Amino acid sequence: MIKADGSILVHADGGSYKPLNWMTPPCTLQEDDSVWTVTNNKSGDELRITIDEILHDSTHELGVDPGLQKDGVEAHLQQLLAADPTPLGDGFSLVRREFPTAIGPVDLMCRDENGASIAVEIKRRGEIDGVEQLTRYLELLNRDPLLAPVAGIFCAQVIKPQAKVLAEDRGIRCVTVDYDELRGTTDKSQPTLF
Repeated sequence: MIKADGSILVHADGGSYKPLNWMTPPCTLQEDDSVWTVTNNKSGDELRITIDEILHDSTHELGVDPGLQKDGVEAHLQQLLAADPTPLGDGFSLVRREFPTAIGPVDLMCRDENGASIAVEIKRRGEIDGVEQLTRYLELLNRDPLLAPVAGIFCAQVIKPQAKVLAEDRGIRCVTVDYDELRGTTDKSQPTLF
């Protein structure tokens, strides 16, 4: 299979979706009799393909590539929760998105109904590294006497059990959210791309 981007894929007859060999773009294809030579323009690597028999030859124009558009990524969750932080807790209000720290921005800085500071780290899938990230933010934020004490919320669509145990051990509350509910869509017939 030769693709418009210059990549070439060699598949087996067995129907496997994974190619046996391939060359990633940008490539140059040179056809000489029954030998195709594919050269990677960046690395200079070559792939030589010997053609014994052509059983089928067709071209399919797929049009302009629209690019991948993901729905439900971390940025979308952050926007929705910034607009309405109440799924994180009753009476929550937003202080700032991308709250700056010396080690990077906290996704959301909120206040609860009592005015206490809450740092919120948002992930699509909650794993241990996200809990570690929030822990570092909390250690830094709690040094600021104008903010301290700062509590933490680890928010994701799905939180792995190990991450939940670690978060709770560190006093961080875990909140799972449903992207469709946040955006006011409960029609599951429309697929969400992740």
